[in-house]
Amino acid sequence: MTVRQRRFASLFTSLLCTAACLVGGAIPARAGDDAHVLVLGRISDDPKAHYEQLKPLLDYVVPRMADVGVREGRILMAKDSQQMASYLRRGRVDWVTETAGTATLLTQRADARPLLLTERDGTSQYHSIFFARRDSGIRTLDDLRGRRVAFQRPSSTSAYFAPAAELLQRGFSLEILLSPNDRIAAPAVGYLFARSELNISTWVHKRLVDAGVMSNLDWGNPRRMPEAFRQDLVVIAQTDDYPRALELVRSDLDPRVRARLRQVLIDAAADPAAGAALRQFFGTTRFLPIDEASRTRLEQMAGGIGRVRMEVE
Repeated sequence: MTVRQRRFASLFTSLLCTAACLVGGAIPARAGDDAHVLVLGRISDDPKAHYEQLKPLLDYVVPRMADVGVREGRILMAKDSQQMASYLRRGRVDWVTETAGTATLLTQRADARPLLLTERDGTSQYHSIFFARRDSGIRTLDDLRGRRVAFQRPSSTSAYFAPAAELLQRGFSLEILLSPNDRIAAPAVGYLFARSELNISTWVHKRLVDAGVMSNLDWGNPRRMPEAFRQDLVVIAQTDDYPRALELVRSDLDPRVRARLRQVLIDAAADPAAGAALRQFFGTTRFLPIDEASRTRLEQMAGGIGRVRMEVE
């Protein structure tokens, strides 16, 4: 093997190791065994992009937690909520940032504790909307019986968990379809996963499905709902508001670390030094205490997601 080949092999091995760590590969020790390390976790299908979004805020937080013994920060990715729940239960991750639906799953599966609400782009609450073509004759949710609905993906809060729970609460049964041409048992609502909000809007507009669901924020985003499509569509229903996103911690995190992390994050919005890191952190504008209304809505969401897992999945 030439020198160039050896160098390439070494670099390739190093890259494989780095990728494995980013997507949730083994780390040397439990987070709890390294009391000076704060581990931030994220469920990700794009570890490189998410690492770049997480790292600046972690770098901001760690130096401000020296008084509780934190001197180093690490990032650990998981491929799905099951893997992240395992990391939380085993103490591999201390702090997780997630949307409300996945946060609810992590509280159920790993006893994760909600720490703060996350306001993104000035919005701390949002809701899901159901829409159909204006010429479809569909005007209410009752008109969806025997029809096809496009959700986004099984991990989406706004385009799966919340609207599916809403349909179940209203007495609908949900039936997954193999394709838009699959037959539906008349009383049920058939559903498919379109993978992106743009696909959802396209499928409804092109009559591949009868209705779609997305957040009110995505409805107003022309990259996800083109204006040329929206003028032919009509909103037929919407869910109640629910938190945009949450920060969670593992249940056995040192109370001093938990309290200090909470305070650092709350204070960050008023600190000019945190501005760029907050923007990079998924467009975060500030972190907010969890008020009673949000706590109640999260409890309701937990019940709805429990029904989705039991009756649909």
